[in-house]
Amino acid sequence: MAETVDFASGDAAAWRAALAAYDRRLEALDKPDLVAVDSYYRHELPALLRGRDPAPFIAKTELVRLLQWKLSRGKWRSHATNAINWVLVARPRLMDFVKGLDDAAVESASRKAFAALPDLSKAITELTVLKGVGPATASAVLAAYAPDVAPFMSDEAMVAALGNAKEYTLKQYLVFADKLQGKAKELSVGEENFTPSDVERALWSSVIGSKSPASGNLKSESKMRGKRKR
Repeated sequence: MAETVDFASGDAAAWRAALAAYDRRLEALDKPDLVAVDSYYRHELPALLRGRDPAPFIAKTELVRLLQWKLSRGKWRSHATNAINWVLVARPRLMDFVKGLDDAAVESASRKAFAALPDLSKAITELTVLKGVGPATASAVLAAYAPDVAPFMSDEAMVAALGNAKEYTLKQYLVFADKLQGKAKELSVGEENFTPSDVERALWSSVIGSKSPASGNLKSESKMRGKRKR
């Protein structure tokens, strides 16, 4: 099986194969600490958050590590004439914003966000009051706690599900989440069970996998730099 899938496909086996290839493709990117921080995001952090039920929250130190995961797994693109200067400051500035947040503010905002679920609009809004946290980062926070409701707003999944228009707003996220929730429901037949987060990872895996034959080396792809969303 090719281990890549198009968003329109209803072949659950193909989606499962793309999802199964996620770990291998992640490792092939050869980005420093990405495998470790991805494991933290997908396994350790969800357990920490669920362990705080019935009033879960994310701590600032956990939010910082989540942001490290998001920036590391994502890719940078050049869209503007000052892209080089933007790249030189974007990562440290964004991380500085989050590191500078008040611990109590992060806890309070995330408690309200998790309590608002499954209302994604309200949940995202509660988190984006925090400086340095836009809809994409907020979606990663929600996905860590509720993968069955909130998919992460990745570049790759956005393009696959909605086309080339990458507008990182609350409105666009709600459209994106609805599409992935619908696809997860479509694929969950018989013994198959997909969450919107499974769909996002399968799409990410497919995009990365589809680039590998053309480039011949995923590691070279990971070194490209450009503008990054917040």
